[in-house]
Amino acid sequence: MKIKKWFKAATIRALKTVAQTAVATIGTAAVLGEVQWVAVCSAAALAGLLSLLTSVAGLPEVKEGQHG
Repeated sequence: MKIKKWFKAATIRALKTVAQTAVATIGTAAVLGEVQWVAVCSAAALAGLLSLLTSVAGLPEVKEGQHG
């Protein structure tokens, strides 16, 4: 049950990170003149992966000793 809760919290956190990275990358690229969609997608995907890997160390949303 704890793994399910961790996976849900880590996925939500990763999706938020992906969205934030995409918005920042698109905004920066737009200022420079042209959006490179491959760069946007790869930066967002990498940010999501790094977020999931960072979540392995622990998530405040899933505290130790919490059941349910």
